[in-house]
Amino acid sequence: MKQIPLFVAPAAEQTRIVGKLEELLSDLDVGVAELKAAQKKLGQYRQSLLKAAVEGALTAEWRAAQHAGRTGKTAPFESGAALLARILSERRRRWEARQLAKFQAQGKPPPKDWQAKYPEPVAPDTVGLPELPVGWVWASAEQLCDFITKGTTPSKGLDGCGDKVIPFLRVTNLTDKGALDMFDKVFVSEETHRGFLARSVVYPGDVLMNIVGPPLGQVSVVPKTFPEWNINQAIAIFRAVDGVLSGFLSLTLLSPPAQRWLKARSKTTAGQTNLTLEVCRSLPIPLPPQAEQVALIAVADEAIDRVAEQAMAIQISLQQSAAQRKNILQAAFSGQLIPQDPADEPASALLARIRAERQDRASLGKPQKSNANSRRSSAC
Repeated sequence: MKQIPLFVAPAAEQTRIVGKLEELLSDLDVGVAELKAAQKKLGQYRQSLLKAAVEGALTAEWRAAQHAGRTGKTAPFESGAALLARILSERRRRWEARQLAKFQAQGKPPPKDWQAKYPEPVAPDTVGLPELPVGWVWASAEQLCDFITKGTTPSKGLDGCGDKVIPFLRVTNLTDKGALDMFDKVFVSEETHRGFLARSVVYPGDVLMNIVGPPLGQVSVVPKTFPEWNINQAIAIFRAVDGVLSGFLSLTLLSPPAQRWLKARSKTTAGQTNLTLEVCRSLPIPLPPQAEQVALIAVADEAIDRVAEQAMAIQISLQQSAAQRKNILQAAFSGQLIPQDPADEPASALLARIRAERQDRASLGKPQKSNANSRRSSAC
């Protein structure tokens, strides 16, 4: 540290530099504080948008317009309750078709009462849940998904063969914005994807949520960039059935009510927060008619995009403020912040005076011990 060269300004100029620095940095700090306050409010507004989306407030005008424009000749929209009944019927039909195909492949006739073994999806516990708009109904995540499961992570050395062409998603790739962050990419081989990781294959449109944190609440929809993907064991797959749009399911999982419900049932051990698949499957989801899901996604996406644009503008302003702070300090220590005054005592004279004062102190030497101290030492 003693060898670092420093630029020294005249003493009077140092005083003026400090005053100007305090003025400029104080103004800059006020601006940064205002930007951060706006950033916080923007985050709160986004959360309120998500809450309004899943409570039906965001599409209240849409429902009113649909009701006003409907005539006796206009077929009514399928209600959420009717949609749920159709989903559950279709869900059971597909299960029965799979079971019959399995019996046929085994060359066996279906056993007696085989249909009674159908695993009914858990119904939602609606105690304490808010009242929904007309046409909406409560359902569980399990009722609205073909399946909900988690991924797998290959052990070290297992993925050593073959070209790595299948994107392998981890929690770091999920965001709280509904989209993936692919800055840090990892790929696995086709062999591992089809073999050890076969149970955790995901496809475009699947909704992913991390079940290991902190933080929980990262939700992303798988895009069409690749036809197939894979995920690790810290991520759950929600594969929506026909009639439930991935965009709507993603908004619901990201919403404050859903996140509060999930986090209240999470378990924390050694600093790690976990959600079980049972909790994920029993999550209550407010189900609107499919037509309203389409409208809701459009309204929410437009509003959230505006929030994202404003958030980006604030982030750019914060970066510019940081650069401005750096430029101010650089100008201060390079003599460019304020004009110089030729009447100031030069810095060379200041340094000469400092050296002289040091030499004077050094010439005095170390202070001698007092006589009292000397007598005490002799007595000892």
